[in-house]
Amino acid sequence: MTTTPEGVSLGMPQLPAPDYPDDVRARLEADAREIIARYPDSRSALLPLLHLVQSEEGHVTRTGQRFCAEMLDLTTAEVTAVATFYSMYRRKPSGDYQVGVCTNTLCAVMGGDAIFESLQDHLGVGNGETTGDGKVTLEHIECNAACDFAPVVMVNWEFFDNQTVASAKRLVDDLRAGTQVEPTRGAPLCTFKDTARILAGFPDEREGAVEASGGAGPASLIGLRLAKGETGPARVVHPRGSGAPQDEPPHDPSPSEHLSSHDAPQDTSASDPSHPAGPAAEEGE
Repeated sequence: MTTTPEGVSLGMPQLPAPDYPDDVRARLEADAREIIARYPDSRSALLPLLHLVQSEEGHVTRTGQRFCAEMLDLTTAEVTAVATFYSMYRRKPSGDYQVGVCTNTLCAVMGGDAIFESLQDHLGVGNGETTGDGKVTLEHIECNAACDFAPVVMVNWEFFDNQTVASAKRLVDDLRAGTQVEPTRGAPLCTFKDTARILAGFPDEREGAVEASGGAGPASLIGLRLAKGETGPARVVHPRGSGAPQDEPPHDPSPSEHLSSHDAPQDTSASDPSHPAGPAAEEGE
């Protein structure tokens, strides 16, 4: 062991990562060659290859990084730089179900913060930690692009919309118990390893999974409809102090009016019972 003149231990250099067992290596090499063949430049295959090795062990191990480097003629440093940049690649063992609670602005104020805090207490884990049974890894995540369904929880990247503290607790309890749960939109759930293999670019062979789909909500589609020249009825929320009644019937917006992504002020989400509130009132009321 090397020490500095100040007596600080520098430790031993890290040994090279072990290789996969021969049968696993052969199977992964066949899959890797299929992935690499899709790209004119083999280096472009690094992202799906990282998903491939993640599907093997549930996270990107040093062995997985070594495998990717050897298949693509890269250094392990180059592979590590990519694997540590993207949050979808796990760097430590994680659960069968990655439960992500959106804590970005809209989900947070609609109850996402309360859901995340309650799940930490309920599961006895912190952010990025996994339950003792290896079933659930909890994390807070950034915007899921589903703001009109806030607050949103994702499990292995499938949507569970309009959540509350109570429904989120039931969800993780069912996941740990092995009870089948259905996403609000999209394909049925599979394990995180299976999800990683699909993200690597291999077919989802589960019956009906490909046909299952989910779309954006009405608020998300307003801009698309306007871009197509559609001007169907829409509720317009007037600026504060304009004196316009909030309950006027829907009408086509004029150029001077602001089209809101929400129909009208709504009650505070049930997922945040400690902050009850009625519909928003005008200033001074």
